[in-house]
Amino acid sequence: MHTAASTPRPRRRWLPVRRETLTFYLLISPWLIGLLSFTLIPIVASLGFSFTRWDMLSPPEPIGLRNYARMLDDRLFWQSLSVTVHYTLMYVPSELIGGLLLALLMNQVSTRGIRIFRTIYYMPSVLSGVAFVVVWMWLFHPEAGLINATLAMVGIRGPRWLVDPNTALTALWIMSLWGLGRTAVIYLAGLRGIPRELYEAAAIDGAGTWQSFLRVTLPMLTPTIFFNLVLSVIATFQTFTSAFVATNGGPLDSTLFFVLYLYRKAFQEFQMGYASALAWVLFVIILALTLVIVRSGRWWVYYEGEDR
Repeated sequence: MHTAASTPRPRRRWLPVRRETLTFYLLISPWLIGLLSFTLIPIVASLGFSFTRWDMLSPPEPIGLRNYARMLDDRLFWQSLSVTVHYTLMYVPSELIGGLLLALLMNQVSTRGIRIFRTIYYMPSVLSGVAFVVVWMWLFHPEAGLINATLAMVGIRGPRWLVDPNTALTALWIMSLWGLGRTAVIYLAGLRGIPRELYEAAAIDGAGTWQSFLRVTLPMLTPTIFFNLVLSVIATFQTFTSAFVATNGGPLDSTLFFVLYLYRKAFQEFQMGYASALAWVLFVIILALTLVIVRSGRWWVYYEGEDR
């Protein structure tokens, strides 16, 4: 005869799982607290502030959609948006094409010392933004700069670069090409992932170097191009450091980028409500452009093994 006291009580299986779950959330709690405190809550708060007039000294005053309506008549808003779009149209194609050409050069495994060159090309992209901008400010100096001094040696009078409204944005664009190594390294990873058998098959079919590039390299590299395109557009619309340090938006607002204008409204003029509205307009613009690029990918991005 069996009694209740002699029957072993089954151990609950869910206790170890629950303990592991609690341990997991305990370990990532510092990251969760940081995400909540410094990212999610400020994002939600900025949306609320965009419907208010707030100078950070007095309580926010609700004003509805006036901040957004104000942008329609704000000349500097349209100027900053125009400068950013213009710069994006200059920089994105040059980064994609220049990075690809640089990656093709770095992919030459037979070149002597190629690893050293790869390191040299990539190094500028990891330097401090302020540091390399200061170096370029010296290079672009209209009187004592190395660029104009070199041009003067061959009888060419160089432009005034950063102090001329007609050339300031172009100078910032040239300055930005300093970091092509970052894009080139991503391209290089994509090039390394292309099967050599495809080039061998193309050579058997009589394809030359140019035909192999157009028929093999480019189609297989489209996912990498897509990735670089998205990152480049997002980063370009958030350009700030180079313009802030080199020109502070001048001369004559010719380099007044959108984020720089947002910074002025928020931390120089203390119009935090209007600055929050500008931030959300920027978010919508970047989101819309990203969605357009993602949608367009179905027509030009090729993934190996994908049915078409």
